[in-house]
Amino acid sequence: MADNNDSFDEFLNRAEEDYDAGDIEAAEAGDEDDVLDDVEGGEDESRPGAFVSEENKARSLIDMSSIANPHGSIVEGANGGEGTIVRSAYLGKEMQTSFLEYAMSVIVSRALPDVRDGLKPVHRRILYAMNESGYTPNRPHMKSARTVGDVIGKYHPHGDFAVYDTMVRLAQPFSMRVPLVDGHGNFGSIDGDAAAAMRYTEVRMSRLASEFLNDIDKETVDFRPNYDNTLAEPVVLPTKVPNLLLNGSSGIAVGMASQICGFNLEEVCRTTIAYLEDPNHDLLSTLPAPDFPTGGEILYDRDEMARIYRTGRGSVKVRARWRHLQKENIIEIYEIPYSTTVEAVIDKVAELAKAGKLREVADMRDETDLSGLKLAIDLKRGADPEQVMQKLFRLTPLCDSFACNFNILIAGNPRVMGVGEILDEWIAWRMECIRRRVFFDLQKKRAKLHLLQGLGKILLDIDRAIAIIRNTEREADVVPNLMAGFDLDEVQANFVAEIKLRNINREYILKRTAETDALEKDIADLEATLESKRRIRGIIIR
Repeated sequence: MADNNDSFDEFLNRAEEDYDAGDIEAAEAGDEDDVLDDVEGGEDESRPGAFVSEENKARSLIDMSSIANPHGSIVEGANGGEGTIVRSAYLGKEMQTSFLEYAMSVIVSRALPDVRDGLKPVHRRILYAMNESGYTPNRPHMKSARTVGDVIGKYHPHGDFAVYDTMVRLAQPFSMRVPLVDGHGNFGSIDGDAAAAMRYTEVRMSRLASEFLNDIDKETVDFRPNYDNTLAEPVVLPTKVPNLLLNGSSGIAVGMASQICGFNLEEVCRTTIAYLEDPNHDLLSTLPAPDFPTGGEILYDRDEMARIYRTGRGSVKVRARWRHLQKENIIEIYEIPYSTTVEAVIDKVAELAKAGKLREVADMRDETDLSGLKLAIDLKRGADPEQVMQKLFRLTPLCDSFACNFNILIAGNPRVMGVGEILDEWIAWRMECIRRRVFFDLQKKRAKLHLLQGLGKILLDIDRAIAIIRNTEREADVVPNLMAGFDLDEVQANFVAEIKLRNINREYILKRTAETDALEKDIADLEATLESKRRIRGIIIR
């Protein structure tokens, strides 16, 4: 401990000596007045300890960007003894740089979805981990804890509860327009009830999610190393539909947020097809309005909807759907706005009743069961249900607005986009995915054709090929001898050498070489597809 203190004292002494030496040099150069001003706390703002105006403070922060080493310099042995390194830094610049790095990390890696697959990194990692583990729709459900362990151990080094909560939301039909996880067990309710612990619930991928990953093994998307460089994970998933429009997204980043509403699956597909065929297609004709997971009735404003589709900003007013049971004199609410909760509605109604502003209401109960949402409101005798509901719409969250802010990541940068721009970006990316898949298939077929062409060369003289193999003394010389004897390349010669003895007959070789014509046709078709945007668009539609 004493050594540490001594090292720190030496550091301070060296700093004081350097400072004093600077003053002496200034005095010898004829700057005695400046030194005196500095000692007396004069007005020279360039000296440490002097008064600095707000204007010059701001100017110093701006000029700091031109400093050669804005993060400071390295001082070895400054504190803690030998081997300890202390980095001196400009505090303002360090805070600015660190905060910007943190902000970009939150924006890119947590809060905002990617325009291509409509997912955030944690969603993408959950689905990819489930696919890699084989938790597909045609397999039994598996414990949620296993998936959570795979995700945090391989791809997402964060808390297990954060991953589980995300997975729970992907399985909730009242949170997702089309759930991406098929859950078995208690995954919460629209009332606000929490899901059971991960050791009790079971999950597997939904059918839609499995379609998102069908072609991932055909090099359709790029991969990058995981957090410890031991595995690879996809940058995005090769989704077959615009998932961003289908399920929407919401997130709060640093200095910005995102709030994207979901749409009906059939309408999204129909709109995408129409947009592929005609870029000037009227989106509102096939995609008239959002379709929220909790239902509700949209108070339609075509001009406002057109503004949202064009700019990505605006609001959609949604109110609850209800029916009146005359025999029991009860109002039954069975759909509520997506932006509110059952608990918020009940609390607000109780508050208004206590304040005497809802004299027509006798009681309100939550009768939600397995058949769906049901909020029962008992009316007093003589109360008009229409008037009561209009009052509830005006005073409670049963009528609420969904604020749209289509803030999305495109090429790693946040940008607010309209529906048409989202479709443009998704179509361009999807065409690239299909082009890469077609190229992958083309390379496979070319490689197979190349092998069969080599096999066809030995068809004319199978006995000679056998003799070459039999008469070769060293195993390492088999392939070179076949290459010389039949004009084969190394790949073809290896393929011939690996054929089982029972398959070295005319029937087997004729059967394999008969595939050559079909392969040549397939290759020509795939090459034509690569060169035709129209054919690639047709594949997207199919």
